[in-house]
Amino acid sequence: MARRPRKPAGRLARAASTNGPAAPTTEREKIVEALLALLAENGIESISLADIAARAGVTLAKLRGEFPSTLAIVAAHVKATDRAVLDHDFSDMEEEPARERLFDVLMRRLELLAPHRAAVRSLLRSARRNPPLGLALNALSVRSQQLMLTAAGIGASGPRGIIRAQGLAMLFASVLRTWVDDEGADQARTMAALDRALGRGQRFVGLLDDLCYIPSRLCRLRSRRRRRDDDASEEPAAA
Repeated sequence: MARRPRKPAGRLARAASTNGPAAPTTEREKIVEALLALLAENGIESISLADIAARAGVTLAKLRGEFPSTLAIVAAHVKATDRAVLDHDFSDMEEEPARERLFDVLMRRLELLAPHRAAVRSLLRSARRNPPLGLALNALSVRSQQLMLTAAGIGASGPRGIIRAQGLAMLFASVLRTWVDDEGADQARTMAALDRALGRGQRFVGLLDDLCYIPSRLCRLRSRRRRRDDDASEEPAAA
């Protein structure tokens, strides 16, 4: 029987109401906020650096000194969101199953993204029309999801961790497509989509563990066979 999605933990609801995004104070932060505001109005492909500079109230030279491209500004926003998630205190979920911990971490990420829902919707729409942009955004997401896995106490290092993060990035993208249109105060549709996605991911990770076990076992078998062959070649020939 499918697990019923639970309501957001009280700590998450409180964080959403008390730790909202602070007003940008540095020129760098103003540039990021300017791009997010423009994305809520237009696709990224139609936004120029001059547009961003004008909205941020900085010179084009200053913007260029901070960021080499529009995508670099998006990356700065992703990095700032990563930091905000990692700054959150998740110590009270240490005894929860891994799936529950990851659920809480990703819900916290969505809460931080809530003020920029229109910008996220715009990026998703542009990524569908522009495969190179989609690949670039996916690369940013994979790095973020490695951190989200780590925050949830789930291994994200090495080749297996990278594959796990790529799988989670794809699953999270599918959840975002539900989240951008979920205006409900309880975020029930989003939580249900996230719960289903993590269920699929849990099965994927189990399969991945099996697949990773097979090559390592084959390597051990080959190693033992090689040693037997070497030992046999060193034995004196029968008289």
